[in-house]
Amino acid sequence: MKEKTSKKEEQSAAEAVAPGQGNTAVAAAAPAKESLPKPEAVKEEMIHLIVFKLGSEEYGIKIDQVKEVTVTPNVTRMPRTPDFIKGVANIRGDIIAIMNLEERFGIRSVPLASDVNPHITYTLVIEAREYSIGVIVREVPQSLNLSMTKIDKTPSFLQDINIHENYIEGIAKVNNRLIIVLDMYKILTQDEIRELKNN
Repeated sequence: MKEKTSKKEEQSAAEAVAPGQGNTAVAAAAPAKESLPKPEAVKEEMIHLIVFKLGSEEYGIKIDQVKEVTVTPNVTRMPRTPDFIKGVANIRGDIIAIMNLEERFGIRSVPLASDVNPHITYTLVIEAREYSIGVIVREVPQSLNLSMTKIDKTPSFLQDINIHENYIEGIAKVNNRLIIVLDMYKILTQDEIRELKNN
């Protein structure tokens, strides 16, 4: 019975072809389907972050915003600067302001791990269009590559708050870790930038 049904189906398909074409048209159509171009695989967009700790939380900056990472040199305190600006330092011949993001964000410092030297800090040099600034961190920053799909946009309740033009770009989820991704070009207000440039 199955064989009879399939023969009827084949006959119906043949009859559906325009008169005069017959099975030849069906046969001609088959190779056309096989020759259709295969869709190209979509290349996954990646992001490269420099990751560091502020307090007990992890933060990340896109590598294209970081000029270099270096051991923090001697810092000279400057008058009439905000508390989160620790002073200025000479980094490869450039005098730049050194900023403490824990103080900038009001984050409480936590005790360092036993294998971390408390007398050595590291500076991420950020080079924006209008200024250069160093961000001081207490532990060695790490390099991390991950897919853009692992970064969620900033939650709406944070976007509704005017936090200096929303310098939080999103939150990256890596295994059990949450990494807050910052846009360092939006960390300082225009008034703070002018104040730095005047010193």
